[in-house]
Amino acid sequence: MKVLVVGSGGREHALLWKAAQSPLVDRLYAAPGNAGMAPLAELVPWNGDVEALADWALGEGIDLTLVGPEAPLVEGIADAFQKRGLLIFGPTQKAAMIEGSKAFAKGLMERYGIPTARYRVFQDPILALEYLEEVGVPIVIKDSGLAAGKGVTVAFDLHTAKQAVSNLLSGPEGGEVVMEEYLEGEEATVLALTDGETILPLLPSQDHKRLLDGDQGPMTGGMGAVAPYPMDAAIFRRVEEEILKPLIQGLRAEGVVYRGVVYAGLMLTREGPKVLEFNARFGDPEAQALLPLLQSDLVELALRVAEGGLRGRSSPQ
Repeated sequence: MKVLVVGSGGREHALLWKAAQSPLVDRLYAAPGNAGMAPLAELVPWNGDVEALADWALGEGIDLTLVGPEAPLVEGIADAFQKRGLLIFGPTQKAAMIEGSKAFAKGLMERYGIPTARYRVFQDPILALEYLEEVGVPIVIKDSGLAAGKGVTVAFDLHTAKQAVSNLLSGPEGGEVVMEEYLEGEEATVLALTDGETILPLLPSQDHKRLLDGDQGPMTGGMGAVAPYPMDAAIFRRVEEEILKPLIQGLRAEGVVYRGVVYAGLMLTREGPKVLEFNARFGDPEAQALLPLLQSDLVELALRVAEGGLRGRSSPQ
C-alpha cells in the first residue's frame, strides 16, 4: 500500500512513525512533512490546496490518506479525496464542524443531551459585554472558529473577560464567541475511532495547556501530554455512553456520517464528565503520547474506518 500522511508537525510525525510499522505499507509519503520525517517518507511539497493534493494522490495511486491537522479537514480535504474515489481517514467538511465551529458543536450537544457547560453565543460585542456584566466571573470566553488551541480565555476578573471579548469581536470582519460557565474539576481527553456507527475508544490521556509551570500563564495548543490517564472505569463508560455515542448518533440523525477519530476534551466534574470541546482529529500533543502505546496496526484500523468496516472490531490495544 501507498500511504499519505497530511501535515508537518509532531502529531503527523507520530502518525507516520506508527504507520511505518504496518506490514500493509509499502511506501509512505508526507505532505508537506518536515525534515525529521524524511527518513520515513517521501516529502511532497504542498501549499494547502486540498483539491490539488487530491489530484496528486489520484495520479500517484495513493491507497490511504491519514489527515493530522484540523485546517484541511475544515477546508474539505476528505470530501475532495472521496469525490475522486480515494480512501481517507478523516471526517468530511460537515462532520469536521464539531471543531470548525464551537457554536455548532454546542448546539449539537444541546440537541442530543450531551453534558457540557451552559453557554451563550454572541456576534455583537455590545450584547456580549452586557451579558458579562449580568453573569460576572469566572467565565470562559472562546473563539468559535479554529484557533490552534489558543482561542480560549478563562477569566477570573471582568477586565480580562471584556478584553477577550473585544479582541475577538472588534475586528473589521467581526467574529463569533462562545461564552460558557466555568467548570471545576480535572481535565482529561478521550479519543475514539469511529466509522459513523461503531465507536472504539482509545486510552484516556491528559494534555497540559498552560504555558508556564504550576499551571500558570496563557493557554497554548498543548505543552505536553501524558497517557494513559488514570480515569475511573465507570467514568470511562459514561464518556462512551453519554458523550461519544450521542455525538456520533446525533450527527448521523442529521445526515452526517463521521469517519475518523473524534477527540473529546473533558472536565471531570462532581456531576460527571462534561465536554469542554470536540476536535475532529488526533490531539497534538496527545497523539505523541498515545500512538507509542498502541499495539494494534494503525493502518489496518484506519482502513476499516475509511471503508466503514469497524463493526465487530474490538477496542484497539
